[in-house]
Amino acid sequence: MGKLIRCISKMGDLTVMAADTTDIVNRAADIHKTSAVTSAALGRLLTAASLMGSSLKGKDDSVTVKLNGNGPAGTVLAVSDSSGNVRGYVQNPVVELPLNKIGKLDVSGAVGTDGFVTVVKDLGLKDPYVGQTPIVSGEIAEDITAYFAQSEQIPTVCALGVLVNPDLSIKAAGGFLIQLLPTATNETIDLVEKGLEGIEPISAMIDKSMTPEEICRHVLKHFELDVLDESNPVYKCYCSRERTEKALISVGKQGLTEMAEDEVTEVCCQFCDKKYHFTSEQIRALISKAAKD
Repeated sequence: MGKLIRCISKMGDLTVMAADTTDIVNRAADIHKTSAVTSAALGRLLTAASLMGSSLKGKDDSVTVKLNGNGPAGTVLAVSDSSGNVRGYVQNPVVELPLNKIGKLDVSGAVGTDGFVTVVKDLGLKDPYVGQTPIVSGEIAEDITAYFAQSEQIPTVCALGVLVNPDLSIKAAGGFLIQLLPTATNETIDLVEKGLEGIEPISAMIDKSMTPEEICRHVLKHFELDVLDESNPVYKCYCSRERTEKALISVGKQGLTEMAEDEVTEVCCQFCDKKYHFTSEQIRALISKAAKD
């Protein structure tokens, strides 16, 4: 179970949120059998999506964050609901790369830098909000920062981190997001920058058992903060047999007819790896159902 907190400064000039997503990323790594560098990439994006999702207003709102930088990991995608519950996948879960020049997992090399960050917000309106910005580093935190600055015009500081154990379990994972509000002044910016000078990586803070609230107050030590809300997000998939049937129906009559030629059709959820099996008779029943609809 993760831990997430959202705070606002007493002066109302910025918000900050932080999350410990160690359990969430561990669950994702276990489901997808990721290598160390893809665990780090997926874990960072899951954390970012959870933080972004927690700011959504509606109960049924969701945000999808996708990176495709044409790196060996392929597409990395995460989806969060408004409680910060998140799910995701990486197209190629096993990628082996040398450590980067500073001796860290080469997330940028796995993700790639020739592509885009795409954010889709489903707010229950007729059409979802879609924003897209070029990937700037492939390290994900910098790409999320650039997305907010360019697409939503919100000055943002984003930090994300994942520590992977030698046995590929997750030692620590989490992140924080600082966003300036319209009332922010140059003094606000100076104090934020001063507070961030020399701080250790977010994953190191979490590895030291700092809570999300302690992290918020540590990185913004020059501000008085009020807690807005706290939650315990989890890795949560919403797949079901009913949803899988609807997805199969959307394939169309021709596609279903081809599937009906096989004795059993297996459909695997890309988020949780759960498998659903449909006999040829059940597929033919879906053809009939599609015709009625």
